Amino acid sequence: MAQTIGKLSAVEVKMLKDPGYYSDGGCLYFRVAKTGARGWIFRFTSTRRTRDMGLGSYPEISLASARDLAEKFRKVVQQGIDPIDQRRATRAEQSVVAAKSRTFNDCAREYIADHEGAWRNAKHRAQWASTLNSYASPVFGKLPVSAIDTGMVMRAVKPLWSKKTETASRLRGRIESILDWSRVHGYRSGENPARWKGHLDQLLPARSKIQPTKHHAALSYPDLPAFLTTLRGRKEDAALALQFVILTASRTNEALRATWDEIDFANKTWTVPADRMKAGREHRVPLSRSALAILQRMQAVRIGDFVFAGAKIGRPLSDMSLLMLLRRLGRDDLTVHGFRSTFRDWAAERTNYPRDVAEAALAHTEGDKTEAAYKRTDFFDRRRRLMDAWTEYCASTPMGLKLQFPANRSS
Repeated sequence: MAQTIGKLSAVEVKMLKDPGYYSDGGCLYFRVAKTGARGWIFRFTSTRRTRDMGLGSYPEISLASARDLAEKFRKVVQQGIDPIDQRRATRAEQSVVAAKSRTFNDCAREYIADHEGAWRNAKHRAQWASTLNSYASPVFGKLPVSAIDTGMVMRAVKPLWSKKTETASRLRGRIESILDWSRVHGYRSGENPARWKGHLDQLLPARSKIQPTKHHAALSYPDLPAFLTTLRGRKEDAALALQFVILTASRTNEALRATWDEIDFANKTWTVPADRMKAGREHRVPLSRSALAILQRMQAVRIGDFVFAGAKIGRPLSDMSLLMLLRRLGRDDLTVHGFRSTFRDWAAERTNYPRDVAEAALAHTEGDKTEAAYKRTDFFDRRRRLMDAWTEYCASTPMGLKLQFPANRSS
């Protein structure tokens, strides 16, 4: 029960320390909690019930300020309005105003912070911020995210669409993601102006119409044995690394960042962890005798954890080292990634292994997600036989176009 002591003085307020409520009159009370915390309470009756409204702690809210607030809220009550409900409504309106004032740049930074943990590498994270800072931010970055419309998105994307189509497509997708994120957080409402299907596809030509698909320059498989003969004559580590890439049909970064703990000599297997795979799944690679021979040569000169160590201690060979090797060989017309196409063409035209086996060897993901969900095998044993046949073909004479068929169809 409150202690009615009439109008408090500033000195009395300062000295009150015993737990309880101390009335100042006019519905204003000074409360001392058992914890020692002290503050102001405005007590009023609304719809036949007594309610306490906190006015703030002491001494942050002085006696004079508390009395002014109490006077203000007494007038509100006299008008038949519940001051607590009124304050809640006011704060809700302020929250809406604050939310609508959130800029696109604000939302972009928060979106990246929320999602970058799931992105596999630092380069991808940097590209996200760089693309938005370069092309979206100058157009509408400082505007409220709630105000962004189709015209603004087009101003950012359209100038790039025909000149830098890939960049423009990524920019559009990133803007769409940020605007979706903003809608879910209540910062905007309505349709997403960066949506492609049924929206921007009516304003911009399809990528395929202005940017034909470019395939990685690849060596024709009949020319591969001769190329490898030349490659085996080179002494640099980059030549061994490129041979390993070709023999395993792996991606450049998978091979160059391979570490010795991924190699199982006893079982002739190389296991690439999920975080280095494009599909985000662990991939087992059967090692042929030629691939093992390269690993044994590298093991003999091992200087660190990486199989193909670079000049800097603790670093692997750079991706550019293989491209530079191709240039030294006078093969600027080729790309390292293109050798995967060479393998795929050979498997399709010179073997009778099923398509699924060849695709699994390349660690390609299943296009049909439903079908992929039911496919539990990675065809490892069949892939081992396929890679052995590939090694045999790679070691054949330049004119050797002998079919690499397994013994029977069920192999």
